[in-house]
Amino acid sequence: MSKCMRTTVRLDDELLKRARKLAVEEGRTLTSLIEEGLKLVTAKPKARSGRKVELPVSRARGGVLVGVDLNHSADLEEVMNGR
Repeated sequence: MSKCMRTTVRLDDELLKRARKLAVEEGRTLTSLIEEGLKLVTAKPKARSGRKVELPVSRARGGVLVGVDLNHSADLEEVMNGR
């Protein structure tokens, strides 16, 4: 078991009310809810490559196929499935 330390924090009244309510609804302690939140915000973010992604530009012409209405996904699905 990890070491536990007692501390005091100041929380917005409305936030504390919502947190207490959620803890009761989930059948857990306020402490466990706060711990989970702190674990989420202190977790190391995934490293980003910092590399700029270049998206391809379509040079296609002609529009949509006859009989396909892009406002009706079923039409497009039928064409894609070869019906």
